[in-house]
Amino acid sequence: MALLAAGRKAGLAQGELNDRYPLAARIAYEPEHKYAASFHHGSDRIHVFVKGASEVLIEMSDRMDSAGNVVEIDRASLLAQKEEMATRGLRVLAFAEGEIGASLAGSFGHGHLVDLVFLGLAGLQDPVRPEVPKAMKDCRAAGVEVVMVTGDDPRTAAAIARDAGLNFHASQVVSGHDIDEAARAGDQRLDEITRGARIYARVQPAQKSSIVGSLIRNGHIVAVTGDGVNDGPALKKAHVGVAMGLRGTEVAKESADLVVTDDNFASIVTGIAEGRAAYRNIRKVVLMTVATGAAEVLLFMLALPFGLPMPLLPVQLLWLNLVTNGIQDVALAGGRPEGDELAGPPRSPLEPILDRTMIRRVVQSTIVIGGAAFLAFQWMIAHGYGAPEARNITLLIFVLFENVQTLACSSERRSIFSIDILRNRFLLLSVLAAQTIHISAMYVPWLSRTLGLSPITPLEWGLSMLMASSLVLVTEVDKFFSRRRRDRSSRVA
Repeated sequence: MALLAAGRKAGLAQGELNDRYPLAARIAYEPEHKYAASFHHGSDRIHVFVKGASEVLIEMSDRMDSAGNVVEIDRASLLAQKEEMATRGLRVLAFAEGEIGASLAGSFGHGHLVDLVFLGLAGLQDPVRPEVPKAMKDCRAAGVEVVMVTGDDPRTAAAIARDAGLNFHASQVVSGHDIDEAARAGDQRLDEITRGARIYARVQPAQKSSIVGSLIRNGHIVAVTGDGVNDGPALKKAHVGVAMGLRGTEVAKESADLVVTDDNFASIVTGIAEGRAAYRNIRKVVLMTVATGAAEVLLFMLALPFGLPMPLLPVQLLWLNLVTNGIQDVALAGGRPEGDELAGPPRSPLEPILDRTMIRRVVQSTIVIGGAAFLAFQWMIAHGYGAPEARNITLLIFVLFENVQTLACSSERRSIFSIDILRNRFLLLSVLAAQTIHISAMYVPWLSRTLGLSPITPLEWGLSMLMASSLVLVTEVDKFFSRRRRDRSSRVA
């Protein structure tokens, strides 16, 4: 389209040219040839028009057009012009023409592209979208390495990459020729190149798949973006294939795992952030659920050896897990991102959800919640409380502990006092809802009878809340030392 627009501006009418030079045959563009050609009928000759990579057409031509005159070709000058245009980030396309005898009609091929007259160079610019440099910066912060694989000239690719914000130096720009030589030497040599390369220029479609395979062998989790038919093998081979939804071919979309509907690189980075936020939310729910569930088990395991009555009735456990706890679990699962998802390196794919940090915090929360509830229950039984009254207060203590645990789990790293609670209103509302539902159950006759609940005194409320707040101290101390260890590790790295 850009070439047609340029032709119209120069006063060339496509329809008129088609009538004057009817199409006789065409050679489609092939990456290995790096040019396309068409043959057109003239009055007594066949006209040949070729477009493609400048270095290829310069070699194929033996003359050139200079101000309307055909002169001996000056290859050094033309290559210098091409290099200068490429350095400015232009995609350089060359044009040449020739003639062959009409008697050869019907047998057109690559062998007829000889004795060409070089016509000139055209520079096409595809500006980097304004949001790309910010997305590249986010990738660096997130520990995501970005490499460019393109069919463009190395200098053009380097200029575009520089505008996009890709950090690299000259030795990290390799060509398709380099990839071919390395592949012939074996996988080990190719893997050495891909460990340091950041820009792959003049790459053929088959080489893309080789590059992806080498990156995978080097231990990377590889995501590939593409939109063409030739990108299909690389999209399939990558861990995550990402096709462009607007310009992408059906082959690319079918080969990919994801389709970006707006063809925007920044959308992929946003997807990374959303994925990390979802994984964090899963960890928060697991921590919340496992810790409170284990605390209930600990409460019963401590009560049995001491000959105490059953600390909670089955219906009270059901109420605790399905109603009060269930509301808060949903809020944690759907919590908004914390905003720093791209501020650290990616996790190892071998890392389990229940890692050392999670296990430590589950154990801490289990001991605090289960131990405190047991001590409270034992004290109440020892000081004249009946089993129903003691269970009523123990259940409330568990609900309050779950409220505190929910707020503490809203961030694995940040202090509960530095979190903007209003940022996740659903989480705050879930805590209030769980507490309101439980308090209401104390005053609804049929529900209080079913659950064995009754109103409690202000003193019992205050002591229960004070006991539940002890979990804040434990989690805050653990987060503080975790942050210090992480800061020390980052300074050492």
